[in-house]
Amino acid sequence: ISCDNVSGETFITVGHDSQLKHWKCPDPIESDFSEPVHSIPLNGVAYAVSHIVNSADYATCGEGIQIWNKLRDSPIRIYNLGVDSVYTIKCNPVEPDIIVGCGSDRTIALLDTRQKCPLKKVKMKLRPNAVSWNPMEAFTFTAANEDYNLYTFDIRKLTDPRRVYKGHTNAVMDVDYSPTGTEFVSGSYDRSLRIFPVESFSSREIYHTKRMQQVLSVLWSLDNKFVLSGSDEMNIRLWKANASEKLGPLHRRERASLNYNARLLEVYGEHPEIRRIVKRRFVPRSIYTATKEHKAINLSQRRKEENRRKHSKPGAVPHIPEHLKHIVKESDTL
Repeated sequence: ISCDNVSGETFITVGHDSQLKHWKCPDPIESDFSEPVHSIPLNGVAYAVSHIVNSADYATCGEGIQIWNKLRDSPIRIYNLGVDSVYTIKCNPVEPDIIVGCGSDRTIALLDTRQKCPLKKVKMKLRPNAVSWNPMEAFTFTAANEDYNLYTFDIRKLTDPRRVYKGHTNAVMDVDYSPTGTEFVSGSYDRSLRIFPVESFSSREIYHTKRMQQVLSVLWSLDNKFVLSGSDEMNIRLWKANASEKLGPLHRRERASLNYNARLLEVYGEHPEIRRIVKRRFVPRSIYTATKEHKAINLSQRRKEENRRKHSKPGAVPHIPEHLKHIVKESDTL
């Protein structure tokens, strides 16, 4: 589903019925929207749709990537990425001509709608499930991956991820940025949500409940106050972006006290005892045991690599940075 970002009066849906449907946003008084305004039959299944910023045009993905105009029943441009299917796509919220998509061959492809062929693509060791653009930086996006990690890329150099975010204990299914571009939220198959600061390597907050199953979709509200999640048991949950934030109006003295405490935490946050209290989180037993297991596995692999390097001739076992271990190759053109 994708909403028209020019008028905000219509939205588009795609599904396994191979139909592209235009709907009107429900009126608060006469909310009768049981039938779509317009429907277009497709040749194949479309997996995702995304509107181009400041334009009525939009893009869909399936067997390839198609660019559509609202007034036409056929795509105005088709990109063939040479893979079986492209299952997610996101248009840049700043640059209207830049699009990123993920293919079934574990690739992340970058397109420019002003050109007839895609710009470049990068292949990862495991499949990326979702991507999200940073709304404040037109050249930065984050990918949620099957290897339990998230990767932030710079489109100017796709071979070198800027940062790797760790913490989840199962495949990361979705990711979405905050309107400020300083944080993003991720949902995982380990039945939890995590909020990551862009400049950090680990999460600052984790959300979980007893009844919530695998998280398949996440969304950050445009007022920067709430985070939404959709999980496998068919429920949508609303979370606070800052767990300790008080909702509603604040008295002057109360606001001054909160600002004073926040300033104290900013000044003395690196003290060992304060840092331990701030970062401490109670998590489900499944996540706790999986985290311990992954830590032991990583230490074992690191120790094995050091021993192999120690007993080999110099240069035989090179040092590979962590953020480059998960990239297979990059091609400038397709």
